[in-house]
Amino acid sequence: MCRRRNAVVASVTLENLKIIKGAGALKTYTFNTHAAKHSFCSNCGIYTHHQRRSYPDQYGYNVGCLEGINPFDLEPVPLLDGVNHPADRNA
Repeated sequence: MCRRRNAVVASVTLENLKIIKGAGALKTYTFNTHAAKHSFCSNCGIYTHHQRRSYPDQYGYNVGCLEGINPFDLEPVPLLDGVNHPADRNA
């Protein structure tokens, strides 16, 4: 995942994510293994959510897309470098 995306991402099970506005504007992008499906707004380009590669029964979603939530007000969150995917680590 691109390290420049700079989104705070949280997780939810597939059945618990509901798109309430703008579903028609969403486009999907895959890269590398093509297992994860990344959604973004075709109008503004913001990353909204993705079906996870490491946990395909979950979506990761951009907390900044939630109405009333300012991600800059959140506690410090763990960072990933955008290059080394946790699922690629050797056991």
